[in-house]
Amino acid sequence: MKQYLEMCKHVLKHGSKKTDRTNTGTISVFGYQTRYDLNDGFPLLTTKKVHLKSIIHELLWFISGNTNIDYLVRNNVNIWNEWPYEIFKKSSDYNNETLKEFVEKIKTDDDFAKKHGDLGPVYGKQWRNFLGVDQLNNLINDIKNNPDSRRLIISAWNPSEIKDMALPPCHAFMQFYVNDGELSLQLYQRSADVFLGVPFNIASYSLFLMMVAQATNLKPRYFVHTMGDTHIYSNHLDQINLQLSRETRSLPTMEINPNVKNIFGFKYEDFKLTNYNPHPAIKGVVAV
Repeated sequence: MKQYLEMCKHVLKHGSKKTDRTNTGTISVFGYQTRYDLNDGFPLLTTKKVHLKSIIHELLWFISGNTNIDYLVRNNVNIWNEWPYEIFKKSSDYNNETLKEFVEKIKTDDDFAKKHGDLGPVYGKQWRNFLGVDQLNNLINDIKNNPDSRRLIISAWNPSEIKDMALPPCHAFMQFYVNDGELSLQLYQRSADVFLGVPFNIASYSLFLMMVAQATNLKPRYFVHTMGDTHIYSNHLDQINLQLSRETRSLPTMEINPNVKNIFGFKYEDFKLTNYNPHPAIKGVVAV
């Protein structure tokens, strides 16, 4: 994962200080691209431990078309909690509940979860129902039947529904590419949080590439990550520098149950990571 560390160095060296929506402040560059060859191993960061369980469950959540955090929190995945909680705090139902209490209500009260756990028409909605179009189902069919197409695309950016989303999509547009029995994927990410978000995004879309490849009888090859506003938050500088002081280690291997051939048939138990030996995790506060 030297590509990731080189990106960190680039942003620190060439980035400009910018204000942002969260009022945290960033060091930012515009336009950066990395490329990961899945033949080299599964691109899961080794300079800090990354929570793979969250990545897998979030991806399955996207694929299902679900937009309510109830599925995530009931699987002890807490990466989306802050956004609906901030919306809840502005509602008439708010009674000074802490974030922890809010999450517990989502877990245990179906009516509460239905009312306050939904994020609006975010990723899963757009992947599966973009103004009535099931983009993911169409993608699978197109890869199988027209692999040389230059329209193997899924877009999460739907201008007509942005206003209704708790957070407009950061990883907004993807394109697949078939060549000589191999499948590659390029992601365009409009906003890239280098410390917290990007390691998740690299692993998530690499795993998605592997799943789509298996569902279309192809071999996964390159994940290409193209980022727009590529930034390090001002409260993540120490964490980034700590990672830069660490040596990279060998990439792990991701094994997927070979019997699953339908993109909608995967379960959490179908994934097994081996030989993952990262440096210890590093905590950081998410900017909401």
